[in-house]
Amino acid sequence: MARKTGFLSPRKAIYVFWEGESEEVYTKYLKKIFSNKATIFIHGEKGTFHTAKSYFRGNKRFQNNVKELDEIWFFFDTEIEKGGQWEENIRCLSNIISSRSKRNPLRIRLLMTTGCIEYWFLLHYERSAPAIATPADKDRIMKSVQIHMPSYKKGDYDSTASIAEHYPTALRNGKWILERA
Repeated sequence: MARKTGFLSPRKAIYVFWEGESEEVYTKYLKKIFSNKATIFIHGEKGTFHTAKSYFRGNKRFQNNVKELDEIWFFFDTEIEKGGQWEENIRCLSNIISSRSKRNPLRIRLLMTTGCIEYWFLLHYERSAPAIATPADKDRIMKSVQIHMPSYKKGDYDSTASIAEHYPTALRNGKWILERA
């Protein structure tokens, strides 16, 4: 997992659970470009909170102080129809956290996108704060992304990687959005 040497700073070890194929391919790109700073493990099947709970439930190595695992990321969309699931998601996270030794806590990051991942992709190109609640809103965001990256379609690694190359712009635009929230 994480590399520890006397000469180089240790790399973070991150385990990622993902909701959809676009989140998975974006994470694959992050794994590639940040390989010198982090070891990113991408879960082999689609799923977030319940998938993680099932995965870690029987994993004795995880429960018994896996020192090499620094963070768990959950990469998913926040959608209106999923609003009632938050209490159950919190229970899953609490279960994962409590199954871990108190001497070796880890950070959990929620990589949430509003309505659809394509909104995050749009922020790679422009500052925008559209309402995203309906399927028509999501289609509009998809078309906006395709203005910048005409070949983009869900789950396509090459177009997603081309979008992801602009992640510094997305970080700046995301910060701009959060400051206005």
